[in-house]
Amino acid sequence: MAEKGKQDNKKMIPPYLKAISGSLGGFMEASCLQPIDVIKTRLQLDHSGAYKGIIHCSTTIGKSEGVRALWKGLTPFATHLTLKYALRMGSNAVLQGALKDAETGELSAQARLLSGFGAGVLEALVIVTPFEVVKIKLQQQRGLSHELLKYKGPVHCAHTIVHEEGVRGLWAGTSPTVMRNGTNQAAMFTAKNAFDGLLWNKHEGDGKVLQPYQSMISGFLAGSAGPVCTGPFDVVKTRLMAQSRSGGELKYKGMFHAISTIYAEEGLLSLWKGLIPRLMRIPPGQAIMWTVADQVIGLYERRYILNAPS
Repeated sequence: MAEKGKQDNKKMIPPYLKAISGSLGGFMEASCLQPIDVIKTRLQLDHSGAYKGIIHCSTTIGKSEGVRALWKGLTPFATHLTLKYALRMGSNAVLQGALKDAETGELSAQARLLSGFGAGVLEALVIVTPFEVVKIKLQQQRGLSHELLKYKGPVHCAHTIVHEEGVRGLWAGTSPTVMRNGTNQAAMFTAKNAFDGLLWNKHEGDGKVLQPYQSMISGFLAGSAGPVCTGPFDVVKTRLMAQSRSGGELKYKGMFHAISTIYAEEGLLSLWKGLIPRLMRIPPGQAIMWTVADQVIGLYERRYILNAPS
């Protein structure tokens, strides 16, 4: 009975607070890591081997297009991450609340995975796909002259895509994006919770506030597995988003056709192109995001849980 009363009185973190914490963390992540994302995109779109690796790609972009080119697509990327993390963190909290055991208030491992997968699918459909289509179109452009570029900015890019390809053009590559994000978030939320418990004995709602370095370590480790598992989905997503219907017949007809075509033409390892820059971006990005998010959530826990009257 005492344990049940403890569960009943346990205060939970409201979804809106998790959404706010995620949006702040996403903005900080985008500002710090945009160059790595540009390099990843260029490597994934490199059919001819023009770039010899990460360093060669970054120096080539800097010399031929200027250092500012490494921040191409920052506006849609920052907006995308801010909205994505708000939706991801908020929807995951809502789903976890719905899937908790009604009697004990506990969340099973399966329910945690399903909550993460659902949050990833939702963000992929609502936010990630159209924003990444615009971002990739901007990042694949080469040259120093702004006047000669097809897309003048994110708004012009989105308008041009809709004009040439219809609204559906903004949702190119939806299937691999859904698979990538759903799998990633199922793994990430589960792993973050596990590492918090194993490393720091931290459990949600216990009033304990992680130090920034602890959040950074847990976030980094939680963000490391996804890129390896979802590499082919990310490459296919980038290829599908980059191709244009205005140039005639599409090379890739869909997710499975793209996977088989890339494998036949470029080999198995090509399905993991851009993996190293993804590993350079996603785990540090999760470290940055969770450091910010945990501190925002920690302020709530300190005020309303740790210091709450018994």
